[in-house]
Amino acid sequence: MTIQAEIKKLQSKSRSTTLQKFFKTGPGEYAEGDIFLGLTVGQSRGIAKKFKDLTLKVLAPLMTSKIHEERLIALVILCERFPKAPETEKSKIFNFLIKYRKGINNWDLVDTVAPAVFGPYLFQRDRQILFKYAKSEKLWEKRIAIMSTFYFLRQHDFTDTLKIATLLMHDEHDLIHKAVGWMLREVGKRDINIEKKFLNKYATQMPRTMLRYAIEKFPETERKAYLAKK
Repeated sequence: MTIQAEIKKLQSKSRSTTLQKFFKTGPGEYAEGDIFLGLTVGQSRGIAKKFKDLTLKVLAPLMTSKIHEERLIALVILCERFPKAPETEKSKIFNFLIKYRKGINNWDLVDTVAPAVFGPYLFQRDRQILFKYAKSEKLWEKRIAIMSTFYFLRQHDFTDTLKIATLLMHDEHDLIHKAVGWMLREVGKRDINIEKKFLNKYATQMPRTMLRYAIEKFPETERKAYLAKK
């Protein structure tokens, strides 16, 4: 049985309807046209495990599929493969994702692959591609830029998270506001003084959602003080 047939076998009309609404696939919404078959994340990961050895050539059609779960499963396969792959294979995986990045076009897809492949691959390499994406007009490239730095944060490297957060400060989309605020909160988990220094400089400029996400774990009095600056 092909991976596509395995995916289709588990489709659920009721879950499909729910997911289509949750992931904003309607006309004019951020994921317009994305098709969900209704698999659970657990089911998708189970299929990824079963088909973990598929080649990049076989995964390529999944990355261009209109079906969300096919793209997700392809990304999960690559995320699981990446850490143990030799350096030459890691480069092939990264370049494959760059080539097919149009298929990384919803927040769950970005948040799956950016910290697991983009971040680790770029950690000790030139990171200019992330700054290019941060300046892109494409929503998902911008989210890839900031979410890739999640890996850097886990290594206590805060510099590029803060630089990219600054570049995205005035972005208009709430999915960018939420992602940047989330990464700033992650900075604070590791060094609260660095986060507060950034907030003290930029809180008055930040979109309210971004700020709220960034200060979510602060004591109530501090949250109110920062929000009062808006």
